[in-house]
Amino acid sequence: MRKPIIAGNWKMNKTKAEAVSFLQDVKNSVPAADKVDSVVCSPDLFLDALVQEAEGTDVHIAAQNMHFEDNGAFTGETSPAALKDLGVTFVVLGHSERRDMFGETDESVNKKVKAALNHGLTPIVCVGETLDERESDKTNDVVTKQVNGALEGLTEDQVKGIVVAYEPVWAIGTGKTATSEQANDTCSVIRAALANTFSAETADQVRIQYGGSVKPANIQELLGQSDIDGALVGGASLEADSFLKLAEAGDE
Repeated sequence: MRKPIIAGNWKMNKTKAEAVSFLQDVKNSVPAADKVDSVVCSPDLFLDALVQEAEGTDVHIAAQNMHFEDNGAFTGETSPAALKDLGVTFVVLGHSERRDMFGETDESVNKKVKAALNHGLTPIVCVGETLDERESDKTNDVVTKQVNGALEGLTEDQVKGIVVAYEPVWAIGTGKTATSEQANDTCSVIRAALANTFSAETADQVRIQYGGSVKPANIQELLGQSDIDGALVGGASLEADSFLKLAEAGDE
């Protein structure tokens, strides 16, 4: 039985005061960590304050991105070593907005995944197709290529510890969402790709999230599918009450 993981991706939202207030509102009310992983993916500016606020609770703090080098002349980037030192435990890598707006590739995501694992951070590796790719029946090929590219060179033990987030690009921030069956079908393709490249045992242990206009109204139906183990949530994770409903759905 794979433990559900609900991650709220705030993107570029909130002030420090708002971020800390949010965590104060949710930290003692999320499901126990042995039941559900509740993850808050914050802008880098607030990570230190949130890690301190979350100490001793069942909330995990995640970064939304990082560089693959530990240090150097990389103005504006964030080091995986620095994230680990802060007490961050998860990091989102290869989000569609990073790929689309900032030119990230499967190769750069692969470097970041390896760096995260080297520092004991759990990568949430994002994959997903555009609307054109879906309408051209390329979804399976696209997500398989992205999974294989992101995880190239990893051992089975390393892969067992990662999280994959399936995010159809056409469903992010648009109000559109894949049906639970569509989402599960693609998550099944991702799991098959993992089994083909690594092993069935490894694939069975990897947690796969769905992301794309997830909200309290549809989370339960999504989590009821065979290959969906959680959600990477954008807008619906910005309010404490909504985030708690999403996290609680993982414990039902």
